[in-house]
Amino acid sequence: MARQFLCDASTTVQTKAGKLRGFQLDGTYIFQGIKYADAKRFQAPVPVKPWDGVKDALSYGYVCPLMNQDVPNGELMVPHRYWPMDENCQYLNIWTGSLDPEAKKPVMVWLHGGGFFAGSSIEQVAYDGTNLCQTGDVVVVSLNHRLNILGYLNLSDYSEKYARSANAGTADMVEALRWIRDNIARFGGDPDNVTLFGQSGGGMKVTVLMQTPEADGLFHKGIIQSGVLDEFGNPEKTDAAPLVEALLEELGLSVSEIEQLETIPYVDLAKAYNKVAPALDKAGEYVGTSPLADDYYVGDPREVGFRDHAKTIPLMIGTVFGEFAFGPGVENKDQLPQSQIMAMLEKKYGDYGSKLVPLFKKAYPDKNLCDLLVLDGLFRVPTADYVAKRSVYNEAPVYSYLFAYEFPLEGGKPAWHCSEIPFVFHNTDKVAVCNIPGVSDRLEERMSGAWVAFARYGNPNIPALPCWPASTPGDEATMIFDRSCKVAHNYDHELLEMLMEAGPCMPVFEEPDEDAIILH
Repeated sequence: MARQFLCDASTTVQTKAGKLRGFQLDGTYIFQGIKYADAKRFQAPVPVKPWDGVKDALSYGYVCPLMNQDVPNGELMVPHRYWPMDENCQYLNIWTGSLDPEAKKPVMVWLHGGGFFAGSSIEQVAYDGTNLCQTGDVVVVSLNHRLNILGYLNLSDYSEKYARSANAGTADMVEALRWIRDNIARFGGDPDNVTLFGQSGGGMKVTVLMQTPEADGLFHKGIIQSGVLDEFGNPEKTDAAPLVEALLEELGLSVSEIEQLETIPYVDLAKAYNKVAPALDKAGEYVGTSPLADDYYVGDPREVGFRDHAKTIPLMIGTVFGEFAFGPGVENKDQLPQSQIMAMLEKKYGDYGSKLVPLFKKAYPDKNLCDLLVLDGLFRVPTADYVAKRSVYNEAPVYSYLFAYEFPLEGGKPAWHCSEIPFVFHNTDKVAVCNIPGVSDRLEERMSGAWVAFARYGNPNIPALPCWPASTPGDEATMIFDRSCKVAHNYDHELLEMLMEAGPCMPVFEEPDEDAIILH
C-alpha cells in the first residue's frame, strides 16, 4: 500500500516563538529538529528568539558532541545511528496524531540513555515515536541536550556567568520542559499531563529532574528504566576542582585565562579531557560524567532524601534480567551437566556459587541455572533500594517491574541492557533481534500498553496484564514481563542480599575491550 506524505500549510503550527512546518506520514504529524533553547558554552540556556516566516522542522537537529567519537555498539546488539554533532544541540522532536489544541493527549517525553556523557535522541532506531504515538494515542517527544563536560563541568567558582555550568545539561532539559509546557497544546498534547520516561542514563535524568526544583510542575509522572545506579555517587560542585585544574594545565592556561575555555575548538578540549580523565578517574575524582549537587540539583534522593514535590510524582521503575550480559552466553545451556554449570558459578562467585543456587531457583523457578551467570545486580540492587525508600511515602504510588524475556538466540539469551526499549516503543518490527513473530508482538502490546496507561492515568494496569499493585513498605510488588506475565512479591530480596555479599555482579562471559566505553 502506498504511503501518504504531506508537507504543506496543514502541517504548519504556530508556536510561541514562530511558525514551524513539519510533515505528515501515514496519519502521524512529525516535527524534527525543533530548537527549544540557545546557549553559550558552559552557560545557562535561554529561550529561542522569535522569528518571522516559517521554519522547517523536517530533519533531526544536531546531537551533542561526544568526548570519544568511536562508540561501540556491542552492548545494544543493534547498530547505533550517528548524526552531525554540534554544541548548539538543544533540539527536540515531536510525533502526534492531531494538531487540535483541544485534543489534550497525554505527553510522553523520552530522555535518551548514555549516562550524562553520551547518546542522543536518535541513537537507536527504537527511539522512533511513530508507533507509540499511533497505538497509544499519545504525543511523543524526544530531545537532545548538553552532555559530558559541556553539560557538567563546574566553573561557577570563576565567574557568575558560569553559575549553571555544573548542571548545564540538566538546565537544558528543564528549558525543553518549559518549551513543552508553553507549546505542546498546539501539537495536540496536554501540558498538564506530561510523563518523563528514560532508560539507563535517561532513567537517571528522570530521578535528577525530580530533585531539581526548577522542574517542579513541568512534568507529572516518571518512568525509570534501568536508571538507578550507585556508580556516580552524589558528587558536589567542589568535587570538580581537580578536573578543572587538570584541564587548564593540559591546555596551558592559567586561572586568569579561564574564559578561553569558551572558545577553544571542541576537538582540542576533548583531546585534553581524554588525556587527563583516566588518571583522575583512577584516583576516584569527578570526571564530568554526572550532575553535581548544588542549589540547582539537590542530590541523589537515596542520599539526601526525596524532596517534598518528588514524593507526589507517581513512578514506574524497573530493570532487565541480564543488563550488561552482552557476551556470547552459553549455547545449548539446557544440555549442560550440573557439574559444568556449578564450575562456572564457582568461577564467578567463588564459595558463594553453591549458596546462590537455591535462592536463584526460588526467585526464578522457570529460569535455567546458567542464567545466574548473567543475572544483574548492578542495577537491580539499587533499584530495589530506591523502591523501598520511595514507597514509604503515600502521596503517590510506585510500580515496580522486571523485563525477564529470554530471546531465542544462542540457545536462549536473557534480556540485556536496552533490549526492552523496542517493546516499550512498540518498535520490535524495526529491530530484527527483537522481532520474534507471534511472541514479541504480544509482549510489546502489554508493555507499551502499560507504559501508555501509566502516562494517561498514573496507573499501568491494563486488561492484558494480571492485577499490578503498587509497592508498599515491606512489599515490592513486581510485574515480571516475560512470555507470560505475572506479579511477584519480594521475589528476589534474599538473592540480592547474597549477591551483595558475593561481590561484583557483572557477567562472566565477556572481558571488556580496553577501548570500550559503557554508554548506557
